[in-house]
Amino acid sequence: MAPVVSQLTIDSADPHALARWWLEVLDWSYAWEPADDDDEIEIAPPDGGATNWLFLKVSEVKASKNRLHVDLRPPNGSDQATELDRLLGLGATRVDIGQGDVPWHVLADPEGNEFCLLRGTPGQAAAALAAATSGT
Repeated sequence: MAPVVSQLTIDSADPHALARWWLEVLDWSYAWEPADDDDEIEIAPPDGGATNWLFLKVSEVKASKNRLHVDLRPPNGSDQATELDRLLGLGATRVDIGQGDVPWHVLADPEGNEFCLLRGTPGQAAAALAAATSGT
């Protein structure tokens, strides 16, 4: 048997603020109600359909490009432009990591952690995969 991923852990200067920001981005909730002095804050999807994220307080500052990043898709019923506007409005920033002319947007959260906003919705991605595997 293979191990199960328990959570994705993210180092943070301010885990409370960063967890709150990602809560709003993802529309998730706290795994437990954090106390003001907690150095670990965990967020979780409401349906349990994804791995929880754990934000840990660290003293080091982010020094370079992430070696691991999150790819987000616009939700079904939305589109990339609408979601890009929402993310920028929440405080995401555009980042140039040398990606060139690509159909996705590279952004950073308030602590500079890069993530990508892809073009297609989950429904569009599933339809494309189904078409590719059926040979049509």
